[in-house]
Amino acid sequence: MTDSPRQERLIQFLREDLAVPVGAIALALKHCAAMPNCLPMTLWQYGLITIDQVAQIFDWLESA
Repeated sequence: MTDSPRQERLIQFLREDLAVPVGAIALALKHCAAMPNCLPMTLWQYGLITIDQVAQIFDWLESA
């Protein structure tokens, strides 16, 4: 299954701007495969990003 362009940009933002490790992103994607929009909350739920980073992600999504 191919990621949508928006999800690819989100993953790039997570990796480059927030320095989220690739393994953390892969884990979150695995757990929210049925609902790709839950990626930020899944990362936070597993303690892979901070609540401040969640806010940054939602700000980014709003402007993307």
